[in-house]
Parts: sequence; structure tokens; C-alpha cells
Amino acid sequence: MIVGLESWTLARPEIFLAAVTCLLLVYGVVRGEASTAFISGATSLAMLVTAVLLFMPYREGTAFASLFIVDRLTTTMKAMVLVGSAVTILMSCAYFEQVKAWRFEYPLLVALATLGMMLMISANDLMALYVGLELQSLALYVVAAFQRDSVRSTEAGVKYFVLGSVASGMLLFGASLIYGFCGGTAFVEISKALLDGKGAELGVIVGLVFVVAGLAFKVSAVPFHMWTPDVYEGAPTPVTALFAAAPKIAAVSLLVSVLMGPFKPLFAQWQQIVVVASVLSMALGAFAALRQQNIKRLMAYSSIGNVGYILLGLASGSEKGIEAVVFYLAIYLVMTLGVFATILMMKRRGVMVEGVPDLAGLARSHPMMAFALLLFMFSLAGIPPLAGFWGKLYIFIAAVEAKLYVPAVLGVLASVVASYYYLRIVKVMYFDEPAETLDAPVFGITRVVAFAAAILVAAFSLAPQPLSLIAAAAAKGLFP
Repeated sequence: MIVGLESWTLARPEIFLAAVTCLLLVYGVVRGEASTAFISGATSLAMLVTAVLLFMPYREGTAFASLFIVDRLTTTMKAMVLVGSAVTILMSCAYFEQVKAWRFEYPLLVALATLGMMLMISANDLMALYVGLELQSLALYVVAAFQRDSVRSTEAGVKYFVLGSVASGMLLFGASLIYGFCGGTAFVEISKALLDGKGAELGVIVGLVFVVAGLAFKVSAVPFHMWTPDVYEGAPTPVTALFAAAPKIAAVSLLVSVLMGPFKPLFAQWQQIVVVASVLSMALGAFAALRQQNIKRLMAYSSIGNVGYILLGLASGSEKGIEAVVFYLAIYLVMTLGVFATILMMKRRGVMVEGVPDLAGLARSHPMMAFALLLFMFSLAGIPPLAGFWGKLYIFIAAVEAKLYVPAVLGVLASVVASYYYLRIVKVMYFDEPAETLDAPVFGITRVVAFAAAILVAAFSLAPQPLSLIAAAAAKGLFP
């Protein structure tokens, strides 16, 4: 098969990122640990350049015998993934230098994982989907256990690897069933087979269930969430920030592309699965975090709850629902990076702390840091008029228009319950007496990220329309 120039042009951003990663790997091997600072900066810059290449010039179409697709939705999701990965690399430097685990392999592993995420997002075939998923997963397994002298980090890596392998096996088994009954792995072939009546066969439904289960693991949806709290708590904090941001966006994008693309004819079947996963995720995310004292573990349950809201938008199956999903993901990315940047600034006598009680009295000792975290917590709780409120409002409107009245009401109730643990953090910062104050945060990338995220949350709160227009343009491609 001869690949035309058009295919290489459409995949230009991925090719650029892969080439830069390979060159930086060679440079790192030659220079050794002395190259770490340069490679981390160069990798982050390469990701931002890749994000620019997505839009300059912007083109749509399929490539590599329709294995790869580029449209407005995939381009928007890739841009969010690249920004999230670049920022987490920059936030990682100070942390890993402090724990004496900063090596040049880390940013390159993140770059490879990001490349896998981009391939996942643009997958137009079950085999392309699986290759991208495994490229992402294999790199993230190593990153989770990157702090090798930490028992918690090693345990997190092993748990993520074992459970992730099971999920990958489930997805691959589902894909094989779909191939057997539909006669192809390309999304176009699957869609045609389903429209021709293959969707009535039990094997296709079972295959779809296994594929959705494998993808549900990647987005931390209940009942495939079991790895999330332990991995979030045990992994190094910058790695947790990466897990909470970029891979989740990529997996949600893939879930949207698969369910709203080739499997759209089976909407009535998969909608039931997604609604149940959504309601269970919202409920677990609301109640399981109520008694958490570790802020990273609390954010793990918060991410599970947020996935529930996102799945509710997907379950609506409408253009407005997908628009709400994209809008929510963009806001969630900013809020998550801001929260983890704040966690990375939490130090006492130079030692990282992660407990909610450690925030006591923060408003008096570090008022700007406390105010930024207050914005993030209020926004995550969905308190109007902050950005998180608009995200949840758009989700619930889409659900109501799709006549998902009961899940929408349950989502509102779950949001009210979840507000308790977000507001508890605010109460601890502003009203509890500190046993010992936190160290003053030094000026650096992490502090810049925290305050930039706070400014963006405030901007989205006051003017959500520009972001809403971007989300609408991304969703429109699925509904020609």
C-alpha cells in the first residue's frame, strides 16, 4: 500500500512530535543526566508547537487507508491533551528535583504517552484505536512508578499495570467479537454492517459491552474505577496531575468517537450502559470523598464524579450533549491543573504535605494561594457563576432535553452532596486554626500555573460564550 502525501500532511502534528521525541531521546542518551533540564523544556515546547500545527493550516479528512481521521472534534481534543501534558511536564521539574528522581526519560515518556493519546483520538479503526491506547498505557505504567525509591509510587505503578492490562484485554476481546460479526474493524465498515441489520446479533452487543468496559476503565467510570484512588494517592503528585488531565480527556474523546460514530445505530443499547455508569460514578464520587483526609485521594473521587457528569452528556446522544462534554472537559482541565499546582506548592519545612488539615489557616498565611484554591473548589462544586457551574448546567440541560429526567435529578443531588467536601476545604483554609503554617511558595512554573488557572476560571465564569462556541464547532462534525 502506497501512502499518499495527503496522509502525511494530515498526520503532520503526530509526525513532528514523534520525530522530536526520538531526537531528544538520542540527545539524552549521549549527554546523560546533564540533558534533563533542556529535554524537559524542549519537550514542553515541542508539544505547544504541535498544538499550533493542528490548526496551521487546519485540514480535515481521513488518512492511511481511513485508519486515521482529522476533524474539528479530534483537533480540539488533541489541543487540550497537548496543553495538559506540556503543563504537567513543566510542573514536574521542581518536584522531581526535590526528591532526587529527575531524569531525562520522564518528559520523553510523557511525550510518548501524549503521542498515543493523539493516535487514540484520531483512530478510525479498532486496530488503530488499540495501538494508540497501548502506546499511551505502556508509557503511563512506567511514569506511575517513576519514583523508584518510593514504595507508594511502585505500588501505584503495579496496580495500574495489572488492572490496565485486564481492561486492555477486555477491549481487545470486544473488538475481536465485533470484527467477527461485522466483518471488519474500520469504523465505516462497522457502521455499514450495523445499518444492514448486524446490530440485532447478540455477539455484536456483547462485543460493544466489552469495548465500553475497556474504555470505562480509562476514564475511571464506575464500576471500573477501582484503580483510581490508590494510583492517584501513590503516584508522584505531578504524575497524578497528568493522569487527572490529559489521559482522561483522550479517553473521553475516544469514547465519544466510538459511540457516536460506528455504534450510533446501537444508541438504544449503549445509552443504558452509559446512563448506569454515569449515575453510579456521580454517586460514588459524591459520597466516597466525604471522609477523605488526603487531598490527592479526594481529587481521585472528585474525578470519578466529574466523569459521571461527562457521561451524562454523552448519554443524551445529541449535538448539545456532545457540545456540553467538550465544554466541560476544557473547564475541567483548567480546574484540575490549578488544584494540583496548588498541591505541589504545599510544603512544610521543605517537605511535601498532602493532607486536608495541612491547609488550616492558609488564608491568613498565604491569602493569594488560598483564594486561588477557593476559586477551584467553588468551581468544582458548581457554585454559580463560576465556570464549573456553566459546565454542569449545559450537561443537565442536554440531559433534560434528551428526556433523561431521573439521571439529571440524581446528578443535581450528587453535585449538592459533593459540594460538602469542596466547601470543607474552604472552611479549613479560612476558619481553622493552623498547627503550623505552610512554607511560602517560591516563584516558579508551578505558581504561575496555579494563578494562570485561577485567572482562566474567572474568565470562563464571566464570559463562557467563546469557549461554548469552540465546543459547538467541535460537536457539529458528529452531526452533519
